[in-house]
Formats: sequence, C-alpha cells, structure tokens
Amino acid sequence: MFSTKSSSRRVSRTARVVAVAAGAAALAMGAPAVAEAAPVTVVPGLPPVQVPDLPTVPGLPQAPAPKPKPKPQPQTTTPEKPAVPAEPNVKSPTGWVALAVDGDHQIYWWKNHEFVKQMPISMGTDKHPTPNGVYHTKEKYRDMYMDSSTYGVPVDSPEGYRTYVEYATRMSWDGIFIHAAPWSVAQQGVSNASHGCINVSTENGKWVYDNIGQGTPIVVRGTVGGQYTGD
Repeated sequence: MFSTKSSSRRVSRTARVVAVAAGAAALAMGAPAVAEAAPVTVVPGLPPVQVPDLPTVPGLPQAPAPKPKPKPQPQTTTPEKPAVPAEPNVKSPTGWVALAVDGDHQIYWWKNHEFVKQMPISMGTDKHPTPNGVYHTKEKYRDMYMDSSTYGVPVDSPEGYRTYVEYATRMSWDGIFIHAAPWSVAQQGVSNASHGCINVSTENGKWVYDNIGQGTPIVVRGTVGGQYTGD
C-alpha cells in the first residue's frame, strides 16, 4: 500500500510542473519573437542607430553587392579634323592632284594616289566666288602685285585693289591663283574672304610653290561660283 502523504506530495509536484509549462506556453503565444520585433524608428536630427547584421540563413540566395557607379568622363573639346575625301579621278602629268572643298575650307593633296597633305584655305566670297571645276597650275611667282585693273576693275574703285603677295601659283589665265595670304589666316579653314583666289598661309604657299609642278590639276568643289570652263 502507498502512503497517503507521499501520494499527495507527488500530485502537488506534478501540478506545479504542469502550471509552469502552461504559463510558459501562454507567454510564448502572447509575445512576438525578438527576431520579428518592429524596426527602430529613426528620428530626424538624431544620429542613426546602427543595426547589427542578421545571421545568414543557410540555403538562401544572397543579394549581390551593389556595383559602384562609374565616374563620368570629361568630354573632349578638341575639334575633330574633317575626314579626307576621295581623290578626284583626273589625269595628272606630275602625279600630284589637289581638291579644294568649300564646305570645310580645306585643300587636300595626293601624290601618285597617296594622300600627302591637307591645309586650311579661304576662297572667294559669295560676291566674288571661286568657280567650281578643274584648274591646272601654270606659271609661278615668288612675289608679285595683284591688280584688279587686270580684269577690268580700276584700282581706285570701291572693289579695286593692288596687293603685294608671295608664293603665287597661277591656276587660271583670268587671275585665279593659290598664294600666301597672311592677312586672312584667321579666315582660312573657317570662311571665305578672297576675290576668287585660294588663300593659304605663307608656309603653305611656299610648300605649293616649291613642290607642285606645272600642269597639276586642282579641283574646286562646292562653291556658289558656277562652273569654270577655261584653262
């Protein structure tokens, strides 16, 4: 037989264990887990609270680290040179061929179909345009006076002139030359400023004078001057 007192103590101890377990379950059901607690509110004007990193859960994909944004590169301000056009299909007894383009105010030189040189130019204004067409170099002058009276415009008229020039290579018998014109260097490569001649710098005028033989074709293209028919 069992003792009445021993049985009572065992029943009382079991009841206490059950009560403690029930209380723990009730507490777990009534309070949220710490990991699911609401985030800390950041108050403007106060330093932010640093939140510790959460542990990595095995088996879950990790978010990729943000890539640094590339720094913007400064844009170049150097103007690009005009592309070299195709060589004109003209015959040349000297092997040299030139193309003067009004659109970009440049003259291009080839020797035996190989591109050699490019130089800025200024041709005739809209009032005195350089005609388009194929010219051929003729006589040369180390220096000379260009006189408007040679084509019917008096020197003392508003359109007249008498100008000393160097390194002049004649392109036509009616007064068109390619020659040094240091007074129009600012316009060369930019705009037209002559009475019909092709203006170049003194250095480039000397180069043409020294290198380009008689009979070399110079093609003029893109002006408002109509078509050159003489030679």
